[in-house]
Amino acid sequence: MTGDSWRERRRALLRDHPGAAEHAARLLDQLGTEDRDDEEIEAEHRASRLAAAREYAPGARLDEELRLRLTGPDTEGGALRFQWGDALLQPVEHLVSVAAGTPVHLELTGISAGSTVVHARPVAVPAEAAESGALDAPATSAASTGLGTLTTLLDALESERDVREWARIFDAVEAVSRALGRYELDLGVTWYGADGHMRRARLTERGRSYVRRLRETKDRDQEIIISGRITELRESGLVKVKTGTAKNAPAYDVRFEDPEELLRMRPGLGDNVHFRVRFRQQLDSMGIARSTEYTYLGPAAEQTSLPLDP
Repeated sequence: MTGDSWRERRRALLRDHPGAAEHAARLLDQLGTEDRDDEEIEAEHRASRLAAAREYAPGARLDEELRLRLTGPDTEGGALRFQWGDALLQPVEHLVSVAAGTPVHLELTGISAGSTVVHARPVAVPAEAAESGALDAPATSAASTGLGTLTTLLDALESERDVREWARIFDAVEAVSRALGRYELDLGVTWYGADGHMRRARLTERGRSYVRRLRETKDRDQEIIISGRITELRESGLVKVKTGTAKNAPAYDVRFEDPEELLRMRPGLGDNVHFRVRFRQQLDSMGIARSTEYTYLGPAAEQTSLPLDP
């Protein structure tokens, strides 16, 4: 039986027998121990080692470590299946990078039991790169920034709180959430920082369900005028209209619901047009536009529609 499963069994027994909980608390107090998990104990040991090291070297720092604990129906063997690794590890690295605002590269250092625990660390920055100023900050510092943001966001998702302030990293966390759901996995994230601190959070089915709800969209329509020059025509009823002559001038794909209406207009490449269109956005609960479309409603200025040739 793993340490985690033993602790869960013990806590369940204590919940069922209130008197036993009081007895256990007294016994633990007499023994000078506390009901702490392995991660809390490890964090305390790290802090003690750092304090001792700084007695001799005030600038001493610890090696940083990221632990990803996967729990689910097939994780008790303490092994990482290849399909889980393919689906999860790169999205997690990308999520940390987006949260940090700069690329963070992680490397796997080991796998251990207690469910499936993945041990990783930031890739060290070459000394010459750091000295030359090639990077704004060391990768380890960026990793710490990213993990701080990530754990705060995961806590908010698990509590179903407002997460709009993290909209810029929502797509990245959703990719991780989808991968976890695909394999019925819960994720525990623990970050051990160089200064001895520990940050941790979880993403369970509750948080993943909240992510799915946040991705649900609703339509927002408005009527606008698009004026410009036709640069592309398709028989399916699509017209590309470029609004200026500069290379980076905005261009819009305007769709005609009835392609024959477009044919009756007999437009040509290079023609100047003034279209009245319906601009539709599909917005999720984060305020992120998931899709946009422009549908022709009619001419904005007088334009003669010609009959089709028989």
